[in-house]
Amino acid sequence: MPILTQHVVSTLADRLAIRQQAGLLRQLRLVTNQIDFCSNDYLGFARSGNLRRAIQQADMNQISLPTGATGSRLLAGQTELADEVEQELAKFYQTESALLFHAGYNANLGLLACLPQAGDTLLTDELIHASMIDGARLSYATRRRFRHNDLTDLENQLRLATNFQTTGLSHPLGQVFVAVESVYSMDGDLAPLGELTDLCDEYGASLLVDEAHATGVYGPTGEGLVVALGLQKRVFARVHTFGKALGVHGAAVVGPAVLRDYLINFARPFIYSTALPPHSLLAIRCAHEYLKTQPEARELLYDRLTYFRQRVSDLLPGSSWTDSQTPIQCLIVPGNEWARHAAERAQQAGFDVRAILSPTVPAGQERLRICIHAFNTEAEINGLLDSLTIGR
Repeated sequence: MPILTQHVVSTLADRLAIRQQAGLLRQLRLVTNQIDFCSNDYLGFARSGNLRRAIQQADMNQISLPTGATGSRLLAGQTELADEVEQELAKFYQTESALLFHAGYNANLGLLACLPQAGDTLLTDELIHASMIDGARLSYATRRRFRHNDLTDLENQLRLATNFQTTGLSHPLGQVFVAVESVYSMDGDLAPLGELTDLCDEYGASLLVDEAHATGVYGPTGEGLVVALGLQKRVFARVHTFGKALGVHGAAVVGPAVLRDYLINFARPFIYSTALPPHSLLAIRCAHEYLKTQPEARELLYDRLTYFRQRVSDLLPGSSWTDSQTPIQCLIVPGNEWARHAAERAQQAGFDVRAILSPTVPAGQERLRICIHAFNTEAEINGLLDSLTIGR
């Protein structure tokens, strides 16, 4: 091995050793025979035999389609099927257009990197997802963070960004965008979307909402929290991901038709990525069709969530749980070692629960992130909470 290459290898090994000594080394781990309280498969679609068969049948009905897209959408990867699925998604999410991406990460990266331009201002909640943070970093806009779900802090930032005058007139220094999640992935709390929309309307800002953990869970038929609140005509862009409650893969940015045209021209993750293969497009279509027929799955999820929260109140009074009314429930266990040990106890009892450690969350906010699913039974919930009680 060349000397310079040996130096690189040694440097990488040293960095990994430092992380391991700090108890922060990430490793891939195969979990078998444990009860799922970890995944984002909220409705159980990823394990649904009915959805699997529907996708297989759709594949058989489209047997003439190639196995791969073979190129980007701007080259060989554009198909009638892709256009049809995007039109169906636009209709489902009650907006003008949709544009498919490989994953929510790519969608957020492309949207936030190319939409706010130099001279614009991008205001982001301090707890947005890493994909939104990375997209914001790639943007040439001025970026400012506001305190999590803090409407007063956001309004102060909006006032600065728009040079708001006491006369009530707004004189933007450029376009202003506000980026939030509807359901926050690490705390499970909801964004105050109604109030956020009112503020954006007042100050002439455009609201961007990542609906990753709301897709499939909220709305009349799972369209997300924006539609559930009737805000779809007031939110400029939404990102819906399909690898969580819908149990398949891919994502879409939905919004006005001009946004789709803009992203096709300026969103680099879209322009320079091979298109989704036909199988993925059919899976996305089938998952949305299946979602429309499964209101009982959402009802069962809500029932299990209500049961879980009541049992927490009974078994673990005074515990430090985040204030979440969503399927993402988090028990704060300060300190990486303590959080890891708590997760290990649950795993030894047969429950797949993971510790979220700093720096993923701030020091002192380490936690067990517990996801409730429609398929979790009351007996399983009781067993999980008993395993947490024993360790206290």
